[in-house]
Amino acid sequence: METTTSDYSIQEIARVANTTSRTLRYYDEVGLVPPSRVGENGYRYYDRQALVRLQRVLMLRELGLGIPAIAEMLADLTSDVTALESHLVWLELEQKRIARQMASVQKTIEELKGGERIMAHDMPHAMFDGFDHTVYQDEVEEKWGKEAYAKGDSWWRDKTDAEKAEWKAALAALQSDWAEAAARGADPAGDEAQALAQRQFDNLAGIPGTPGYSAGGPTKAYFIGLGEMYVEDARFAENYGGADNAAFVRDAMRVYAERELS
Repeated sequence: METTTSDYSIQEIARVANTTSRTLRYYDEVGLVPPSRVGENGYRYYDRQALVRLQRVLMLRELGLGIPAIAEMLADLTSDVTALESHLVWLELEQKRIARQMASVQKTIEELKGGERIMAHDMPHAMFDGFDHTVYQDEVEEKWGKEAYAKGDSWWRDKTDAEKAEWKAALAALQSDWAEAAARGADPAGDEAQALAQRQFDNLAGIPGTPGYSAGGPTKAYFIGLGEMYVEDARFAENYGGADNAAFVRDAMRVYAERELS
């Protein structure tokens, strides 16, 4: 077999990656995973860098992204380590979402086995927790108005799959950084926490429908109120690692708002 100690044949890669040689040839044709070299016999060979790229592609395929979206993401994220770290954070977020789905379905099963009727007018949010952002529609409209929800919903639906994936990964990374800072006992008024609060502000500033969007970013009242909601609503607190961490986020956001927002 024509190979070196640093690369592997297409058949070997297909076997260990649980895919097919045909799929690997297709990924080569569309530019997703080109081989590191092609031998004199025409066989494709893959080195470590190619294997890392293949891992990224297979993960994104598992998350439901199409070929064009994956190509766009690979073009945007040039560092393998940075990309994989983002993917890992995203996968952890998806793991939590799926866990909420499982819990909500299990609760419904238990209620049905117990003979309880579930009426459409009193369905709890928990029945749909983790499934779709639209479950928060009533809450958003009640707090900030129907126009705010409509603008935010339209902004999200207009994104490509790659843009949605990139935005989710960035948000997950921010939430993870908040949780790490809280776990280390960082000062909510300190430079690290305030830098995170700035990132939180910038994230919200890019979402149409956010109160203050037209003026360049969230209003002071909205920013403080959102921090309070992270603590009061367990669904949001979970994104930061629990109520204690969410309290740290709230306190840092309040300090930021008092200092920077009028």
